Amino acid sequence: MEGVSTSVRTLAERVVGLLADPPDDPDLSAGYVNLLGPATEPPPSLAQSAMRSAFLPQIYEKVWRPAGFNLMKGWPIGPDTAAEHAMARDWLGLGQPGETERPALNVLDVACGPGNVTRALAAGVGADGLVVGLDASATMLGRAVSDTPAAGSGEAPVCYVRGNAVDLPFRDAAFDAVCCFGALYLFDDPWRAVDGMTRVLRPGGRLIILTSRRPFTVPAGPLGREVRRRAGDLTGITVFGDSQVTGALTERGFTGVRRRRYPLMQLVAGQRS
Repeated sequence: MEGVSTSVRTLAERVVGLLADPPDDPDLSAGYVNLLGPATEPPPSLAQSAMRSAFLPQIYEKVWRPAGFNLMKGWPIGPDTAAEHAMARDWLGLGQPGETERPALNVLDVACGPGNVTRALAAGVGADGLVVGLDASATMLGRAVSDTPAAGSGEAPVCYVRGNAVDLPFRDAAFDAVCCFGALYLFDDPWRAVDGMTRVLRPGGRLIILTSRRPFTVPAGPLGREVRRRAGDLTGITVFGDSQVTGALTERGFTGVRRRRYPLMQLVAGQRS
């Protein structure tokens, strides 16, 4: 495609090879593989509208995420962003920045936003690997492309895809590791999203999720269900109980499931059997 750099073309070819239904002529005009047209996006919730705005990508990495997430994780007692990224690399079986030997894996960052976590994952993957960030927001991906430099020495390249995080466009077992940070609670159907992440993960591959946590018990029965439904409908955010996400991974055959709880968030990981 005219106007698209050779490096973008080369990375896009690798990503297209991972797709279940690869397009004959992928749209790379914005610097990422665009699989969505305007008419294919579902009407966003209040929270999803904020994530797709033009303003939030400008402040997300330096203001919104550090302030909001760190407070929800119990800052200053909970981990800061750097510690969170290091933990993600560790739990996914990646290396750490500066290490000589880093595994050459295919890694997927689901709902990557402006690419802050995507780039952190790439720092733990060898040069022969590939890190793919997927998001539905064109504004977030525009920021991700502009903020992502060419891969450094010994570091995996990064490519971005505009696609549906709940209905992942990749073929089965395409990735060695999958990450979803700060997004599962925004999905209209979070368990379908987990199904998709499981499907694209190879046997033995690892999944890590950072999502919301409800620090109290909502009454069981019809009243409790109605409270959760109304809260979700109003905000577009699902707040998960302590056993919901770990239980979802166990039900899908993940082993070694572990969780770290924070006041309003939880980090959950497991290995696909």
